[in-house]
Amino acid sequence: MNPKISIIVPCYNQAVYLDDCLQTVLDQTYQNWECIIVNDGSPDNTEEIAKNWVQKDSRFQYLYKENGGLSSARNAGIEIASGIWILPLDADDKINKRYLELAEKEFDKGYTIIYCEAEKFGSEDGKWNLPTYSREMLAVKNMIFCTAFFTKEDWKKVGGYDTRLIYGWEDWDFWIAILKEGGEVLKLEDIGFYYRIKEVSMIKEMSANGDHKKLITHNIIYRKHIEFFTKELGSFESLYDRNTKLISENNHLKSVLNSKRYLLANKVFKFFKL
Repeated sequence: MNPKISIIVPCYNQAVYLDDCLQTVLDQTYQNWECIIVNDGSPDNTEEIAKNWVQKDSRFQYLYKENGGLSSARNAGIEIASGIWILPLDADDKINKRYLELAEKEFDKGYTIIYCEAEKFGSEDGKWNLPTYSREMLAVKNMIFCTAFFTKEDWKKVGGYDTRLIYGWEDWDFWIAILKEGGEVLKLEDIGFYYRIKEVSMIKEMSANGDHKKLITHNIIYRKHIEFFTKELGSFESLYDRNTKLISENNHLKSVLNSKRYLLANKVFKFFKL
């Protein structure tokens, strides 16, 4: 009853937002939580702010590590987490005070991932309209933000977040990893997550720096999960025939689906499936 939830808050050069973020953790109506603040070698005053919260409430913990990137920081926090369920929360974002309460009611129903409706704030505001989850859509793009619930057991099974993904999309890779062998996803109808839109962000920097970082990131993800993409998407031609919208804005996916490597994997998969 009342399982513990471990909230993991990595922080690198986000100290200016950290108080606002952690206040939304403290305000939770569900009480059985711990919050692990991971200082990823940040040069700002993250440590000072984090230690203030540790003194304020014993459910906050502070962990310092050498800078290794977002995936590394999340993994370090989850490694020492004592909760059954994990909720990553970036230091510049916020959660609704009932997010933990509403999710906990669904924990015993067999879901692999539980997330919610979301709103944007900052340089943009309004509801964050994301595509409806399906395995096929997940093979094309990510529609589940990082602040979603999953179990520590599933994190262990897939080896955690991939630390090679230093430019972004580590969430997409992680969701594929824990869902590709099966699993159910629940999206709560309530707005539980608030996503800060900034003028500069990891994803915007990747887009601004051309295709090089995107290519590196996509190649890691597609090579790791080639069987998943083959199973869900089939060939480029069959995907195009079913729904052109799925690939209309993903030129790199087009090139991957038409590549010799993908076509060979597709043939091998179909052979063994028969």
